[in-house]
Amino acid sequence: MKEQFSLRTVRKKIMMVSKMAGIVLMVSYLLATRLPLEKNLSFLLWVIFVILLIMVIDALLGRFISEPVSKIAQMADRTARLDFSEPCTVTSQDEFGGLADNLNKMSENLQQTLEKLEEANYRLEQDVHREKKLLKERKELTERLSHEMKTPLGIIRAYAEGIQDDSSEEKRQKYAGIIMSETERMNRLLEMLLDLSALENGVVTLAPERFDFVEFVEAIAGRLLVDMPETDFILQYELPEHKVFVCTDKARMEQVINNLIVNAKKNVCSHGILRLSLIEQGGRLSFSVYNQGKLIPPERLSKIWEAFYRDKDAKYSGSGLGLAIVAQILSMQRLEYGMKRFWQIRMA
Repeated sequence: MKEQFSLRTVRKKIMMVSKMAGIVLMVSYLLATRLPLEKNLSFLLWVIFVILLIMVIDALLGRFISEPVSKIAQMADRTARLDFSEPCTVTSQDEFGGLADNLNKMSENLQQTLEKLEEANYRLEQDVHREKKLLKERKELTERLSHEMKTPLGIIRAYAEGIQDDSSEEKRQKYAGIIMSETERMNRLLEMLLDLSALENGVVTLAPERFDFVEFVEAIAGRLLVDMPETDFILQYELPEHKVFVCTDKARMEQVINNLIVNAKKNVCSHGILRLSLIEQGGRLSFSVYNQGKLIPPERLSKIWEAFYRDKDAKYSGSGLGLAIVAQILSMQRLEYGMKRFWQIRMA
């Protein structure tokens, strides 16, 4: 009985309104004909009541049918324009409410699908960009490597021909020594290049371990700076007096510190300052190497971390791979790095 009189469908709502209207219309007509009034006046009052009844029925039908249909049509129009900013607000327990709920679910699913599609397109664009960049880098690497190999190969060939043509044993020994030196240079270059390629392509994995970084820096600096009598610079230290433990790949960090110190040592000016600093502040450990020498132009500072880049004004020019390997190792550990210029004012 409860289900029979429930208003969960539009059809039942319309039938209920029409039946109620019919009943009210008949009752009002019977009452109007029995009123102790003049016939024309009674009929006029009945007509006014009918007009009011029609207005009430129109309002009810508008609420049950016209308003939900209008909201659903607006929702469908927004969905067609891929505008998912507003859901459909029809909440009635009938076919319109069910349709609105399905439209909202469809809109939500469509929005999620479009977002996933946009994300997939973005990833595809990134992959295409990365592939183009990789191809460009490979081309540049091949060109640079070919250029780097030309010089030692040319020297090796020239001195090999000299060994064949020259009968002097002393010159042959000298030429052989130069050939061996250039061969070792090529071998070091290839080893560094293979190491950099392995780091960039993720072939190498880091093996973190806990160790005292202060003692670690002191050992490397002692080997590269203190124990060499031919130094022509002023060495300064700024290291903590207590142990500072870190957890990182010790072998790779040794490679980093070694490259930084060697690079600074080779480019420090005569009788200039070379300073190692290790500062602990706010839970962060900052290591820096300062060398007094010719300033690098600001536009070239970011390029020194690129493979095969060498400053044409530098006192010493290496393979151009050392700092690129440093940058890659630090990037793999998400450690910040960089280079800054410092002007030193000398007081007379």
